[in-house]
Amino acid sequence: MKVLLTRKLPEIAEKILIKNGFEVVCYEEDKLISRRELLQLGGDADGILSLLTDRFDSGIINKLDSCKVISNYAVGYNNIDIKAASEKGIVVTNTPDILTDATADLAMALLLGCARRIPESDKFTRDGLFNGWKPKLLLGIELRGKTLGIIGAGRIGQAVARRAKAFGMEIVYTNKSKKDKFESETGARKLAVSQLLKQSDFISLHLPLTDKTRLYLDSKRLDLLKPGAVLINTARGEIIDEKHLVKLLRTKKVFAAGLDVYTNEPKIYKEFFKLDNVILLPHTGSATVEARNKMAELAANNIVNVLKEKEPLTPVNRIRGF
Repeated sequence: MKVLLTRKLPEIAEKILIKNGFEVVCYEEDKLISRRELLQLGGDADGILSLLTDRFDSGIINKLDSCKVISNYAVGYNNIDIKAASEKGIVVTNTPDILTDATADLAMALLLGCARRIPESDKFTRDGLFNGWKPKLLLGIELRGKTLGIIGAGRIGQAVARRAKAFGMEIVYTNKSKKDKFESETGARKLAVSQLLKQSDFISLHLPLTDKTRLYLDSKRLDLLKPGAVLINTARGEIIDEKHLVKLLRTKKVFAAGLDVYTNEPKIYKEFFKLDNVILLPHTGSATVEARNKMAELAANNIVNVLKEKEPLTPVNRIRGF
């Protein structure tokens, strides 16, 4: 059986697949695979190990006549038309849980970086502008006693809240369901999103991208932000109205923003580059050696299980026979 890797991954993925007797074909270019190349290399593949940037719409999926599994090297799977895959009998899997600590660490790094204006301070110093201590030089915000609003209290959102609690922050959250254990551990309070936006000094986004969460923070909701708030997004760029966020950053209604994701990745809204109160990262939420190796291992083992007619480890959809 043939398995396509749409990008070079940590070696463990290929080793697992070869060890289990599969022919592995890898797209060698370190760039997004085109639709033509995807079908050329993977049109006859039994399994595909894909990235979040690979678009599997119904047009692609309906041409994958041999494919039994698409194993997404990500927690999210909004790049795959799940309905079309299910109708085609293709199992879709993802890599949940593994990214929790890496992404939560990065969210806290962005939060601290924004609060203490770390990138600005670094540039100021490198540019040779530091000529001695000054009482009002690059003043930031302390975390203790401030309120952190978690939008989406899943695994990652809760992990961020626990880290913030260690800094002495108060936690509020909005989520579909009440999280009793989370509340007892952190003292978190569940609020309606409008109240959370009005009360939070810091806000961290942890929603999946769906039709309901696209532009979740539209202009009306962004205008509810507490003056001087800090906004962190390690979820999906499409959740925020980026143009309106820029307006709020320009006027300092929003003190700072820390972004790891963008609406039109890899393109970034050019107005962000003109602001010094935004930290811009290249989608590195899971970019630790530990997380990426574990993701590769899980993604490969999902393919092994499906192609050997065993239960997938982390299925997104349910196909008869699994």
